Amino acid sequence: MGQWLEHTVISRINAPVEQVWNVWSDLEAMPLWMTWIESVKPLDNETKTLPDLTEWTLSANGFRFKWKAQINERVAQQRLKWSSVGGLPTKGSVQFEEEGNTTFVKLIISYELPKALARFMKEDILGKLVTNELQNNLDNFKNLVESGQGK
Repeated sequence: MGQWLEHTVISRINAPVEQVWNVWSDLEAMPLWMTWIESVKPLDNETKTLPDLTEWTLSANGFRFKWKAQINERVAQQRLKWSSVGGLPTKGSVQFEEEGNTTFVKLIISYELPKALARFMKEDILGKLVTNELQNNLDNFKNLVESGQGK
């Protein structure tokens, strides 16, 4: 049994929630703004946006992990929650809150690591490294949305 670690990041995006939601919904485009994600592949073909089951590949600093994720809750333009169904144990949520023509996006990512490794991740430097990387990714997402280059 491992230990769960959690990271939370927030961004203020100068775009309406519908536009932000539409760009986020293009899961296969996530590697464009999420640097550690190598690929996201839909595994059910019933929907092209926000499929319920996806296969993720993470590649960073010589480590490579694959896992499948299931969307557990979807409220359009408000929130998504997911959890892994194999491979790297992960879960998370993203929340969208609109204020005028601005959308606040709150991303929470949790993952389980073996206790020996989790102890090092909890240290200030490594834990902050992951949080900073997630914040940089969310900033990349913000730039993609605000530039109009996203979906």
